[in-house]
Amino acid sequence: MTHDSIDLPGVSHARLRTYVVGFALSIVLTAIPFGLVVFGLDRFPHIAILIAIALAAIVQIVVQLHYFLHLDRTSDQSWNLLAIVFTVLIIAIMLLGTLWIMFDLHARMM
Repeated sequence: MTHDSIDLPGVSHARLRTYVVGFALSIVLTAIPFGLVVFGLDRFPHIAILIAIALAAIVQIVVQLHYFLHLDRTSDQSWNLLAIVFTVLIIAIMLLGTLWIMFDLHARMM
């Protein structure tokens, strides 16, 4: 039995360079919110810090999906990407529905 690679549809083969780039980006995207919270509380408004943290988190998710899970827009990865988009949609519906119900209950109780 040889150790030659087998090409399977939907499976991506990565190199060490992509993992190192993804790791470096992850470290930077983690250090930015940490630095804002530790050193920027007096310099920036709180809403700006919260928005920066949320944006860093969204970019962090995209970096993780691209560099570590190797999801992109190629035809082989389209089903994996579609499954993740559907999962995010279901989670968003559940989260927004729960918040809607809780705020409505709070308004009715007051």
